[in-house]
Amino acid sequence: MAAVDAVIRARLHSEVVLVNQVGEYIVNSGGKRLRPALVLMSAQAFGYKGTYHHDLAAVVEFIHTATLLHDDVVDESELRRGRETANALFGNAASVLVGDFLYSRAFQMMVETGEMRVMEVLADATNVIAEGEVLQLLNCHDADVDVANYMRVIHCKTAKLFEAAMRLGAILGKVSAAEEEAAAKYGMHLGTAFQLIDDVLDYSADEAQTGKHLGDDLAEGKPTLPLIHAMQHGTPEQAAVVRIAIEEGDVARLPEVQAIIQATGALEFTRQQALLEAEAGCAAISSLADTQFKHALLELARFAATRQF
Repeated sequence: MAAVDAVIRARLHSEVVLVNQVGEYIVNSGGKRLRPALVLMSAQAFGYKGTYHHDLAAVVEFIHTATLLHDDVVDESELRRGRETANALFGNAASVLVGDFLYSRAFQMMVETGEMRVMEVLADATNVIAEGEVLQLLNCHDADVDVANYMRVIHCKTAKLFEAAMRLGAILGKVSAAEEEAAAKYGMHLGTAFQLIDDVLDYSADEAQTGKHLGDDLAEGKPTLPLIHAMQHGTPEQAAVVRIAIEEGDVARLPEVQAIIQATGALEFTRQQALLEAEAGCAAISSLADTQFKHALLELARFAATRQF
């Protein structure tokens, strides 16, 4: 990861001062670096011995960071990981444009690989992520979104980049198509579990640990699985309260909504779904050689489904 950070700092550099300022601020904001770590673990789990996985890990982090910059503008977020968001500090215009810079720098680095398969995977992932963001926008304040529609957003918006990160490691390891698909499956399930727990934490976390306000999803009118489950399994009166809260983005109703979520077992249900996703991810890579990297991937799946922050 130290080598990846060195690549990130070198490739983040621009002659434009504001690009450097915003980029440095975001890169130093204390993210988990899960996606680049996946590239590294996948490459080594599949026997890759070179150093190019450092560059591809940096590319994945640039794409992820660009999506965060754009996300925070769309969501009008003021906090991320306990710090002011870039848009709160530098303004919306700077955040969007530096996000564009990061996307384009990522594509420059992709082209340098000369590997058509790498470019294909990352271009496809970036496009699917953008579709997922638009889908989520369409779903906002819509209390009729069902589980299938919600899962489609998760798969596009979050899990696709986890999947791509795992594919890149497999491609570097020059494995068979079946092994590449197994890696991709693990990444998709891991990313899904990770997002499901994010949606749980929006109604149950310690704000000091997560660095975000409780109820942010509710304020944005996002119909996530805890809310969908609460509406489906609550009384008609409870379902009506949750419906109005989603449609109006009424964060003042958060305590009432939390009580309904608790009463309907919605958080426990969502955590169970995350565990099932993690188990499916582990099963996908069961045939991998027994190395420390495989063990790390299995441990990461468990962490994603049980984390409290």
